[in-house]
Amino acid sequence: MESKESDWYKKIWTLDIKNQSWVEETSHQVDFIIRTLALTGQERILDLACGFGRHALEFARRGYSVTGVDITKAYVEDASAQARKEKIDAHFIHADIRDVSFENEFDVVLNMADGAIGYLENDGENLKLFDVVSKALKPGGKHFMDIMNAGYADTHFPCQLWDAGTKCLTLSKFEWDKDTKIMMYGQLDYAYGTNLPKPVMDKGNPTRLYHIEEVRLIMEARHMHLRASFSNFTDKPVTDNDIQMENYSQKE
Repeated sequence: MESKESDWYKKIWTLDIKNQSWVEETSHQVDFIIRTLALTGQERILDLACGFGRHALEFARRGYSVTGVDITKAYVEDASAQARKEKIDAHFIHADIRDVSFENEFDVVLNMADGAIGYLENDGENLKLFDVVSKALKPGGKHFMDIMNAGYADTHFPCQLWDAGTKCLTLSKFEWDKDTKIMMYGQLDYAYGTNLPKPVMDKGNPTRLYHIEEVRLIMEARHMHLRASFSNFTDKPVTDNDIQMENYSQKE
């Protein structure tokens, strides 16, 4: 696959994403975060690259005060409308998450379903996201992120995977440059009841992936400590056989 433009992450998102299979896991994922981070319901939460607010809204339904930030205007408008409709404490900001300036304000920061980690133009820009996380957290605050695992990419890519949800079938294509740690990702979605044409993916989204030890060092450089890494929202420690990993870190 050829690489899309370096700012692909600003352009590709639509509300069609609501139909994808992994959206159906939102409630379970929130359950896991609450239990793993030992949250009480009093915490103030910042959801970075919140998308259409699926996690932010679910936390707000459970009584948390939540702020979401996303670069896609349609997502922010949709999430804001849903929060108003449900009369819950969730507020949404349309912005590049590198541009927010929260400082020591939040008990919890989330980067879910990548949370834009690794999406940016180069390593320097990607590291800015971790700076935003550390700055926004109060001392003792907790960070939780759900990202793809570079260890899995080393041992399993290139490959193609199918995933069947209740509304559509998704084909994902993965290519991998081990030296740069850049994954090229392509995706096609097929709604049930429609014809299934031959899949063609000639361009992909370049995404920088991280190994666990890289995450540890990045966090330590920002006065944060990696407390645990998990596989696919279970208590199982992540290995190179797990495509997704969740990392829980805490600020000094």
